[in-house]
Amino acid sequence: QVQLVESGGGLVQAGGSLRLSCAASGRTFGNYAMGWFRQAPGKEREFVAAITWRGGRTLYADSVKGRFTISRDNANNTMYLQMNSLKPEDTAVYYCAADKVPSSYYPRAIETAYDYWGQGTQVTVSS
Repeated sequence: QVQLVESGGGLVQAGGSLRLSCAASGRTFGNYAMGWFRQAPGKEREFVAAITWRGGRTLYADSVKGRFTISRDNANNTMYLQMNSLKPEDTAVYYCAADKVPSSYYPRAIETAYDYWGQGTQVTVSS
């Protein structure tokens, strides 16, 4: 059984930064692509960023491109999301997820590509 645990969320002012972490256990972390998604109140969950199993390719939603950076440390089974220049519209619960397919060469943006999800961490950006 795979476990994903997010941390690092909190309250920050607009223009500030946060770094989210996703600690993984239960499966060979380094063999799978990973992704971040978010869900704002009253909205559907949406894709934020994804990274391939070795970290060679990344993919970002247009809304966060240039402000967020996804990375991973396979030696420590951890993925990160560095969020800079935060905006009130970034307020959401952020979830990390693990891709179903091992050794995928391309990061994927669709939810159905992922089979394990964390419990989420709240990010609130005040104006």
